[in-house]
Amino acid sequence: MTEDPPVTFYRMAAMTARLPRRGRGFWYSVAIDLLWPLVVLFVRMRMGGRTNIPRRGPVLLASNHLSFADPVTLTAFALVSGRVPRYFAKASLWRAPVLGWVMSSGRHIPVDRGTARAGHALDAARTSLEEGECVIVYPEGTFTSDPDGWPMRGKNGVARVALTTRTPVVPVAQWGTRELLPPGRFLPRPWRRVSVVAGAEVDLSDLYGLEPTKVVLDEATARIMGAITGLLTGIRELPGTETR
Repeated sequence: MTEDPPVTFYRMAAMTARLPRRGRGFWYSVAIDLLWPLVVLFVRMRMGGRTNIPRRGPVLLASNHLSFADPVTLTAFALVSGRVPRYFAKASLWRAPVLGWVMSSGRHIPVDRGTARAGHALDAARTSLEEGECVIVYPEGTFTSDPDGWPMRGKNGVARVALTTRTPVVPVAQWGTRELLPPGRFLPRPWRRVSVVAGAEVDLSDLYGLEPTKVVLDEATARIMGAITGLLTGIRELPGTETR
């Protein structure tokens, strides 16, 4: 894997004026503008594979999930790659004070987990993609329970959306966010190394047009999770990253 150079404080600061702003929405933009300086100052970011993310048009970014810090560092990664990301997120966040404004403003996608309305999120994702958006999804659906931080088996939602819309799926792996903000901790630990890397689009072309049976969806999901795991293997071995 070819890794981009580490993103220094000065390089991150210089990127600030070039971050995409169109389509953020007011409160989502406020949140980004408040959190970006904190990322620049207190997170040692290493980013790779940004050229794998198309600068325009619909794309699904499928990432592993380790920590509540993941959306912050992954949003920073998407922004410096030229995209404003939309997220799948649990519907209860829309009812939270202030955060609900951010979720609505950013046109993120609520998921009513465990209810008959859960499928509505897939319809909303299709609409976002039809509008040319960048949609981020965690195929595992929650933090990995693997003690060593490896991804769990993915759910088939991202595969279903990708196959029915023929949207490119770009795998993304993150490492270091669990050290930045461990489970059960409210405040992050400063100056931790976080690596984020995007890989080449997952090839699902031979599955297009097939009936989305469980076998087909399982195959597509396995390819996506395999690509994420392969990327994660590479960045876990980089010097200065967390070990478990």
